[in-house]
Amino acid sequence: MARVYNFSAGPAVLPEEVLKEAAEEMLDYRGTGMSVMEMSHRSKAFQQIIDDAEQDIRDLMNIPDNYKVLFLQGGASQQFAAIPMNLKKNGKAAYIVTGQWAKKASQEAQKYLDVQVVASSADKTFSYIPDCSDLAIDDDVDYVYICENNTIYGTKFKELPNTKGHTLVADVSSCFLSEPVDVEKYGVIYGGVQKNIGPAGVVIAIIREDLIPESVDASVPTMLSWKTQADAGSLYNTPPCYGIYICGKVFQWIKKMGGLQAMKEHNEKKAKILYDFLDQSKLFKGTVVPKDRSLMNVPFVTGDEALDAKFVAEAKEAGFENLKGHRTVGGMRASIYNAMPIEGVQALVDFMKKFEEANA
Repeated sequence: MARVYNFSAGPAVLPEEVLKEAAEEMLDYRGTGMSVMEMSHRSKAFQQIIDDAEQDIRDLMNIPDNYKVLFLQGGASQQFAAIPMNLKKNGKAAYIVTGQWAKKASQEAQKYLDVQVVASSADKTFSYIPDCSDLAIDDDVDYVYICENNTIYGTKFKELPNTKGHTLVADVSSCFLSEPVDVEKYGVIYGGVQKNIGPAGVVIAIIREDLIPESVDASVPTMLSWKTQADAGSLYNTPPCYGIYICGKVFQWIKKMGGLQAMKEHNEKKAKILYDFLDQSKLFKGTVVPKDRSLMNVPFVTGDEALDAKFVAEAKEAGFENLKGHRTVGGMRASIYNAMPIEGVQALVDFMKKFEEANA
């Protein structure tokens, strides 16, 4: 069976080249006589895999030496609790709520500290990014939190908020490695990898060393202490070995593609094809304020639920998978991560044109 164009928001499309390479090494990883899936995480071979993966992501993102890179489990959602647990000093944090995941993160943080929601776009179904240039942030907050790219609603911070000197924490799950980033602007930058980097099961956290507390409250689970994980080089317990191995291959693929600047140009080209069509279509329309549009997740609607359902069903038959919008918003959503080829987006637009003609 031919491979489909997979527009899933996550777990999502991976580079075909990476999958083929992993398939070749499935039974025998580089002469070890076993699969990475079977390998001890204490072995020399796996240590090399995780060391190489860390070095490659450091190269790609120009991560300064005073930041730790941790390969963790529990998805981004587990960090919703770990962040307030590890960063708690004054017991107060500022959250900017621009979608479902920032909202969930703020609700989780409320269990551990006093949360101030300093900006939100909930008033217009999260279809825009609020102005964050001059927020009323209390002087004693421990950090300011954003979800940088909103997978469900298709918005993206094009400018980081003015944190008034406070530590910025960003969940970048759905825009990870999609464009160059200045790591030094963040105290913590983290994300689940299952959208743009690898298989589900790994979360990567990049944390400035001075933010990793020597000790945390006794009630904090050992596994959620960043120091535990940093001191053990992400190997405190058995990590998601195979997931880390695939992430490492994706890092190498991005390097081969020309790095993050090349990735950004590739992603802009793809997104332009789809947004240009949506802007002139009489049937389909995008749901996001143009200046805040994501390069990764593109939600759109026809305005008629029955027609939306018909489109999703016919698209699936034509080999376009996972175009149904998130259950909280309906409509459609095309997630066009790094590994989605330009041909996939072009083919989708061609299909949308035909559908529009047939259903005008």
